[in-house]
Amino acid sequence: MTHEVTLITGDGVGPELASVARKCIDATGVKIKWDIQEAGIDVIKKFGTPLPDSVLQSIRRTHCALKAPITTPVGTGFRSINVHLRQELDLYACIRPCKTYKGVRTYYNNTPINLVLFRENTEDLYAGIEFEHGKTNDIINAINTHTTGRKIMTLPTETGISIKPISISGTKRIVRAAFDYAKENGRKKVTAVHKANIMKYTDGLFLEIARQVAAEYSDIEFDDRIVDNMCMQLVQKPELYDVLVLPNLYGDILSDLCAGLVGGLGVAPGANIGNNVAIFEATHGSAPKYKGQNKVNPTALILSGVLMLKHLNEYSAAKKLEDAVAAIIAEGKYVTYDLKADPNDKTAVGTNEMAEAIIKTI
Repeated sequence: MTHEVTLITGDGVGPELASVARKCIDATGVKIKWDIQEAGIDVIKKFGTPLPDSVLQSIRRTHCALKAPITTPVGTGFRSINVHLRQELDLYACIRPCKTYKGVRTYYNNTPINLVLFRENTEDLYAGIEFEHGKTNDIINAINTHTTGRKIMTLPTETGISIKPISISGTKRIVRAAFDYAKENGRKKVTAVHKANIMKYTDGLFLEIARQVAAEYSDIEFDDRIVDNMCMQLVQKPELYDVLVLPNLYGDILSDLCAGLVGGLGVAPGANIGNNVAIFEATHGSAPKYKGQNKVNPTALILSGVLMLKHLNEYSAAKKLEDAVAAIIAEGKYVTYDLKADPNDKTAVGTNEMAEAIIKTI
């Protein structure tokens, strides 16, 4: 069987990572017809937009994409392409495994970590419903007139506002996705993460619905944690947790925290799943300062390819690829500088050389 997959090459270090990830995936023997698409800062002059229509058309046709990192400007510039893709294609579940691999430097070498985060991808503050300061007079007046208790005391001229939508349907599907994953993969516990003690009508709703869904899965343990306490718990005793399910913003923050537990973003893959479409991507960004230097660690995007192969029901190939990555990291010889015990180790290899070692191992 031949699978059609969209390959989005991204910007910054994206194109070189996309190239080596593709080679590693092809080395497993799975037949893939790649539809290569460009997106990001580098193509604005060419297409007049960082996200050409052809990219979305390709993904809707193939239903599956591997996406290299794309830059998101901080504070100004175009909105996040990543967020736009998730909302446009209704990729409601962001799945981010955080797993220790022998040979990766971490403070938890004696405590194997194998967490999976399920982040709701379309709601919460990341819905991007914002109002600029100076243009919030009507909103502030409405809030102060029609709500009881807390009011906005600062002036509209100095106050920006974001809306935090959390829905029953949106919460049900992400919590069910987390429990279904736990059931299918032999996981024992799902933990809902929230701030329901303060945000009672949004995070409170998330927790209420999570408890209702949990009641449908009596064979899987369920508990919940307030997000700040969860951060402390993960640092102190990560081995107590298994699958986490979180609203959008907390999921983004805690996925980086969990990546830090297992050695950093360089080994953190991710998947964005909807009912009809799936996009697989590394958790890390585009690192433009390393562009074209053949220096960055390709592991995260290659492991995202492992997730993609599983999604395509190519489980044998997925295991073959992950085992090869794990073997190369454990050996510690053909790895990039960040995977060396001493980052200044002159024996570190480049992006391409590490990928070649993985392919040879396969």
